Amino acid sequence: MSSNKRTAVVVFVAVLLAAVATLGMYRVVSARPASDGSAVKTVDVVVAQHSLTLGTRLTRDDVKLARWPAEAPVPGTFAKLDEVLDRGLIATVEENEPLIAAKLAPIEAGAGLPPSIPPGMRAISVKVNEVVGVAGFVVPGTRVDVMVTLTNRQAQQESVTRVVVSNVQVLTAGTRYDQENAKDGKPIPSTVVTLLVSPDDGERIALAASEGQVMLTLRNPLDTTQTMTLGTRTTALLGQPTVAVPVTPRANRASGPAKPVQPELVVAPAPKIYKVEAIRGAKRSEEIVR
Repeated sequence: MSSNKRTAVVVFVAVLLAAVATLGMYRVVSARPASDGSAVKTVDVVVAQHSLTLGTRLTRDDVKLARWPAEAPVPGTFAKLDEVLDRGLIATVEENEPLIAAKLAPIEAGAGLPPSIPPGMRAISVKVNEVVGVAGFVVPGTRVDVMVTLTNRQAQQESVTRVVVSNVQVLTAGTRYDQENAKDGKPIPSTVVTLLVSPDDGERIALAASEGQVMLTLRNPLDTTQTMTLGTRTTALLGQPTVAVPVTPRANRASGPAKPVQPELVVAPAPKIYKVEAIRGAKRSEEIVR
């Protein structure tokens, strides 16, 4: 047999074997059951079409249906759009995040801020500026301490600064437009900050805003320790320390167990002020000597 014929026979046998192997592999693959990915059962879940802020009233432009694995259900989700329409959000929701009952206001409760206030709590607004609002970084969700600076009416040169409410959550800051455009922790140029407080703390903040100058101090959200300070007075800045009198903690009917109370503030007596009449030539004046 010539070399050309031998080559042709070898090529024919190789092609035949390849065809037989391909046919066998095709039959094996066809006989196998469907892959796990195509066998996953899914259900309809209502998700957000885009990022939604607190207080938003949901419309059809805000939500959509998405397929969700049935083996990993999220508690409190909805399967129909009509179940969430015209309900208000009490928490922010990100794009494609499933909507759950815990983040929606009750039916017919409306939208806006009121549905987001937990039972027993109150929302109070504080007028701020760029300094009071910590350069605009007091944004919704952050926690702050509320300080007040008061001037003693009996001694105009004597002032005191002290934390009156500690670890307060910020509900809103600025307008809704400002909040929607403040992303990635950017500051919000707000003039009003709304805080979530108890009724007692609301009274303290209202009195502080009426009688003195309010300041906000930004907290680390992981720091939940109550701020216990003695306050600082003008005399303390000059070297006279502030003395604290311990106070026995009182029980709170709402919370049950006793909670710590900030110590009462007792200040060392202010230095006596003497007025001396000075005569210089034809001029007569009074000078203050401490």
